[in-house]
Amino acid sequence: MKYVLPILLGRLVRVLARARGGGSAYPGYLVLKLLPTFLTDVTKQFDRGVLFVLGSNGKSTTTHMLSDIMRSHGLRVFTNPTGANLPQGIASALLSEVSLFGRLKADVGVLEVDEAFAVELSGHLHPSTVLMLNVQVDQLYRFYETSRVADMMTDTAATAGTHVVTNRDDEYLGPFESATLDVTRFGASPALVAAAPHGLQNASAYDKGAGTRALTAEAEVTALTATGATIALGDQAVDVRLPAKGLHYAVDAAAAIQTARVALGPEFDSHKAVAAFAAMKPAYGRGERLKIGSDEAEFVMFKNAASLQLNLDALATAPEQVLLAIDEGTPDISWIYDVDFSSLDHVDVVSGAKAWQIALRLEHAGIPIGTVEPQIEKAIDLMKALPSPSGKTKNFIVNYEQMMIARKMLGYPDLEKRA
Repeated sequence: MKYVLPILLGRLVRVLARARGGGSAYPGYLVLKLLPTFLTDVTKQFDRGVLFVLGSNGKSTTTHMLSDIMRSHGLRVFTNPTGANLPQGIASALLSEVSLFGRLKADVGVLEVDEAFAVELSGHLHPSTVLMLNVQVDQLYRFYETSRVADMMTDTAATAGTHVVTNRDDEYLGPFESATLDVTRFGASPALVAAAPHGLQNASAYDKGAGTRALTAEAEVTALTATGATIALGDQAVDVRLPAKGLHYAVDAAAAIQTARVALGPEFDSHKAVAAFAAMKPAYGRGERLKIGSDEAEFVMFKNAASLQLNLDALATAPEQVLLAIDEGTPDISWIYDVDFSSLDHVDVVSGAKAWQIALRLEHAGIPIGTVEPQIEKAIDLMKALPSPSGKTKNFIVNYEQMMIARKMLGYPDLEKRA
């Protein structure tokens, strides 16, 4: 009975918060205050353990991919679909599925986890497998040094129960070794990385990076097309359809597949994994296409220079119509001067609280701007009013907070139903 009151109160607060259009983490915060063992008690029910997904970029996408692969093998998966990756966010996600008595019908947990809280969470959730995606320059106002983020990830990896999956091509993460854990790697072929306009954007670790290419990647992206990728799994090659464009999504796919391989062991079936990718929808805001009048809005979400650059590099041609928006959800955007915007030949609407900072950067880059409108609601109306493009696609390049507002304005406010 110890669960009933905290869960009831948490659900009540959750309903009230969602009715007001926000507050997704507060219900979990309340439950953890009332019942500090909530996360441990619920997740220890998973017969197949808990899988952690860590990384500067790509956590939500890879968690989405990995969850679908595990489901394709018949497992019931609990995940945090909204990207709420702090302890209170994960607790809030559990509230939507757990019974009043603390029971949860799931075989495995696949969780995106914030690096700063990962070691703490590992003490509560005891992950059997830890996946480390990448270390990229991100949130220096919060972490100060990129090497600190790498240490947070590797310290968490050391707590894994059985498996660690890491990025062969990341100078910080590739060399990770353990005498007690099974360590395997994913990556992309040197030829593909060399052909990418700005590589994979992984941070340079001047004191750790020697020799990462000599390491073996058990899952390696060997070919990339406009819609898919070939991933070598030892002597086997699989072709997968990607839910979004770009080499970085192919690398995420290789990471998800390798993590599923070690977590499932002999049960892993590459045909089921390929089928999962064939049916896979984009993670929200990552190549997602939503109706906007008679056209579609294609969302490209970013949070730092690396993710913006990789998404710009993935554009096959300059978009016919584009909105670019950043707000205070990205506190420091000085990094915007490190981004190569040459894949854009214009921007129709610049928006967000930092619209004028973006406009100044685009002016320096010689990129024409149609309108600067800091209010995203008005900016979306301006995009709607533009003539229908020949490709029927209006591109929205936005940070997380602007993506959430835009989705809500287009009639798609609920992220949790996309699990």
